[in-house]
Amino acid sequence: MTQTPIIEMRGINKNFGHVRANEDVNFTLQRGDIHAIVGENGAGKSTLMKILYGLYQPDSGGIYYDGSQVTISSPRSAMQLGLGMIQQHFTLIPTFTALQNIIIGKETVKHGTILDFNKAENEINELAAQLGFDVPLNKPIESLPIGTQQHTEILKVLYHGAEILIMDEPTAVLAPQEIEGLFECMRNLKGEGSSIIIITHKLDEVMTIADTVTVMRQGKTVETCPIADTDPNQLAEHILGEPISHKAFDRKSIEEEIPILILENVTVTADGDKKLLDTINLDVLSGEIVGIAGVEGNGQTELVEMLTGLRKIQSGEIMLNGESIANASSAETRKKKIAHLPADRHRHGISLNNRIDENFIIGKQKQTMFSNNALLNSKNIQRFSHNALDKYQIQVWDIADPIKTLSGGNQQKVVVARELSGDPLLIIAAHPTRGLDIHAANFVHTRLILSRNRGKSVILVSSDLDELLLLSDRIAVMYNGKIVGIVQPDNTNKQEIGKLMLGVSSEDKDKS
Repeated sequence: MTQTPIIEMRGINKNFGHVRANEDVNFTLQRGDIHAIVGENGAGKSTLMKILYGLYQPDSGGIYYDGSQVTISSPRSAMQLGLGMIQQHFTLIPTFTALQNIIIGKETVKHGTILDFNKAENEINELAAQLGFDVPLNKPIESLPIGTQQHTEILKVLYHGAEILIMDEPTAVLAPQEIEGLFECMRNLKGEGSSIIIITHKLDEVMTIADTVTVMRQGKTVETCPIADTDPNQLAEHILGEPISHKAFDRKSIEEEIPILILENVTVTADGDKKLLDTINLDVLSGEIVGIAGVEGNGQTELVEMLTGLRKIQSGEIMLNGESIANASSAETRKKKIAHLPADRHRHGISLNNRIDENFIIGKQKQTMFSNNALLNSKNIQRFSHNALDKYQIQVWDIADPIKTLSGGNQQKVVVARELSGDPLLIIAAHPTRGLDIHAANFVHTRLILSRNRGKSVILVSSDLDELLLLSDRIAVMYNGKIVGIVQPDNTNKQEIGKLMLGVSSEDKDKS
């Protein structure tokens, strides 16, 4: 007897003006299944799941819950059916505590009107213990590491009674050793009867955690099958619509390696004299990519902020091309030809509601090419933007559209095009391919290698060890605000780097 699917979406169509995001899409989720949805940026994955969660309404088609047709008009109605969604860009309120964020909309009260925080905290702590989460409930969300913020999102949807979880790029913000913890959590939830949908680009993770996989391309479903009946190469070919090629990067030798960036005993402290960066010593040569590895919250963010003028140092020296840039402002670091690809493009890389061409000149708008006496030169801005669109193969309908209408991959291409256009000396790339598909990630990788081959210096911060091993000439590993080891990619592996990331030194390993 065939089991009735817990969720079935039939013939879903959704247009955004001239863009067809979903075209006659069919999707089925079986009870107790972990079902992965894969595809390039703009393939329609997130749109389909936002329809399921009630954030969008389909133009046509139907949704069935446990065999009966339902109308999901809002996230509230989705939650009433037991659906919960953890989006790629979190929906938490930064100034609220984790506890306050979790209980919003399901406040526990006593005596009719008084919030019973103690009861809610006990229930959430019990739930967190079952999942193996350690979330400080009474700290503001903005003070917590990104991985802990994700745990808060998971606790929130489960606390609100979700039995069907939709997770958009769930591992994009996690360090490698946190990912297995998340997978164990997902397996436990599955064992308790929950059904899970994950949107992801990481095919190795699909093979590890999913029971079923659906491939989407250009708004359509092109393949659905049990995970046992496929492999990463087949999935990649379905995603791209063509055979994949494994082309190695052409890494040129640099004739004269000159130290471009030198950090000497750099220390950064927070309130209470806690050392966020502890006597950092590092040099980056011309024509070199130095990767930065580390579990989230061990100083990588502060390192990037310090180099891009967003955070002051308390002691030490920072030299760029022989000139001190210690405690320079963001505007000054830009003038010194430091380019920055930020970890969160929505918060720090683009202005979502502004036009595409306006985003191409963020931080450059005072240059004489783009303005004269505070008046913007729209003709030059559009000429510059069209050249970048062509050079970087950025797909847009109208350059006057808000940049939020672009896929994540094309948004990132705009950031890369803008930042690399000024012939920078040093490129700070923080998680530059987070949430990107195969094509978009390869594009960013290629641009970083090309910059390296032209003698530029690159600092690459990433939680993806495969990415660091692929691109880096050296990898510096951070733990507790310190650089605890610098390794050569050809002479190490993910396991050895992972030990350094956890603070296990070679001496500790020898003693064990």
